[in-house]
Amino acid sequence: MSFRNIAIIAHVDHGKTTLVDELLKAADGFDARVGIEERAMDSNAQEQERGITIYSKNTAITYKGNKINIVDTPGHADFGSEVERVLRTVDSVCLVVDAYEGPMPQTKFVLKKSLELGLHPIVVINKMDKPSARADWVIDQLFDLFVQLGGTDEQLENLNNPVYAIAREWKAWVGEDGEQKDITPLLDYVMEHVPEAKNDASAPLKMQIANLGYDNFLGRLGIGRVYEGTVKVGQEVFITANDGSKRKGKITDILTNDGLEKVKATEAIAGDIITIAGIPDIFVGETVAATAEVEQMPPITIDEPTLKMEFLVNNSPFAGREGKFVTSRQIRDRLEKELETNVGLKIDFEAGDNYEVAGRGELHLSVLIETMRREGFELQVGAPVVIMHEENGKKMEPMENVSISVPAGSEGSVIAELGKRKGIMSNMIEENGIVNLEFRVPTRGLLGFKSEFTTMTKGEGLLSSSFDCFEEYKGTIEKRAVGSMISMENGKTMAYSLFNLQDRGTIFVQPQTEIYEGMILWESNKDQDLTVNATKNKKLTNVRASGTDEALKLTPPKIMSLEEAIDYISADEYVEVTPESIRLRKKWLKETERKRNK
Repeated sequence: MSFRNIAIIAHVDHGKTTLVDELLKAADGFDARVGIEERAMDSNAQEQERGITIYSKNTAITYKGNKINIVDTPGHADFGSEVERVLRTVDSVCLVVDAYEGPMPQTKFVLKKSLELGLHPIVVINKMDKPSARADWVIDQLFDLFVQLGGTDEQLENLNNPVYAIAREWKAWVGEDGEQKDITPLLDYVMEHVPEAKNDASAPLKMQIANLGYDNFLGRLGIGRVYEGTVKVGQEVFITANDGSKRKGKITDILTNDGLEKVKATEAIAGDIITIAGIPDIFVGETVAATAEVEQMPPITIDEPTLKMEFLVNNSPFAGREGKFVTSRQIRDRLEKELETNVGLKIDFEAGDNYEVAGRGELHLSVLIETMRREGFELQVGAPVVIMHEENGKKMEPMENVSISVPAGSEGSVIAELGKRKGIMSNMIEENGIVNLEFRVPTRGLLGFKSEFTTMTKGEGLLSSSFDCFEEYKGTIEKRAVGSMISMENGKTMAYSLFNLQDRGTIFVQPQTEIYEGMILWESNKDQDLTVNATKNKKLTNVRASGTDEALKLTPPKIMSLEEAIDYISADEYVEVTPESIRLRKKWLKETERKRNK
């Protein structure tokens, strides 16, 4: 059997997971009666709810007697560390691009990594059924991008003859005049253009770990490609760590991919992508070999985190009411477990009970927090802070490429707001009533911007960003121009109080919500914090005149999601996260403490 190893890369929502679904259906022996779920590779609950891929996953199909290993990768830049690792295990990438949008920031990010590794991308122009599809324009944009990223003539070759697809209709064709029948032209194209994986089974075993997994029965799992030789269950191996040190281990289980299933095997040969168990301290980038003399594979580098947040025990008056895991030790154990598989994360456990968690972006960290709250954890998190670097005595900060599409007429407020946040506009094009903007903005400038952007564009704008590089510090950026309205009492919110206070800002709570002193209830219209009493009810008397009571018409409150809450808070505020609630609060609950610590 020969092996072909490919990764599917694309920007968020360009259709790569749907394309993988259709490729699975084209496998030899696929049982149409059993079928598969839509976006089957997005098996995580948060992936299904958010409609994005968070974790890279391996699958495999057998096509015309050949095994094709397929890796579905995340499109969001926050999960770039997932993409960087798996690209080392494949021989080519399938670059999926929307037939209207063309290459977007994350497309550039993953394509750059692919070209640097010398891979020859196969280009798939997806969503050709869109009325606004403009394939020729997309190909021109891709050509410019390939050249800009330093692609060679050989890497540009497949651009001359791209694959066109309507993934959700199970259609693909090669060339503009190709026959539109099913998805098999894409698989034939893969067989023709992706080099067969080298599989010298007679050489000594050499395998590199590119990803990690965990199983309650098998323990820690190492996922990677066998480059040379054969690996067998029960085999004694030598593991070379990233620092060059060597240790012994024993492989207890081998799992290979067959469709959506992981199948136990007794052995695997060079060219295949497999999962191994039995080495409890295995880590990304390490080389697993038959003998200590086998040469170490080049280490896998992972981009450094750009944001950090403070994680700590919930110490609010409502602590312990809703969560199952509430202690500092339980939070620490959970974060240590996360480090076993989430290699893009860095955690500082040295600062007592407050843990500093660093990741690739707000989404990367909020996915972790959301996962923890669903598991029953109760904790507090601080505002995200950008991680600065120092080079040659200069303070350096991360910069991002930002791509924005807004309806014509709303671009002015977006440009003005990003200008305040030290953003520099590099391009502006208006087409068919849509204005496309490109900016370079400090990562600090994007904190708290997304919720404002949604309001500015009435929910019709699209914003995507990806990390670019570190540049010299750009100066002070004001994160939030308004203050908070803070509860001065413990109790329940009353409709009467909310009605009288609602003109002063945006309400975050509903009537009859339990609140405590120091909890944030409103976004104030003014640029300073105010303390308010939202527990006061109307005084009732014996004398009631008909028609004098005013009807209490309350503005619907803005119920914040976790990401919106993290976006909103300032340096002196926390988000209290429990399995049932998300609350905003001040670090210091009493007003006297806040004044003392100001």
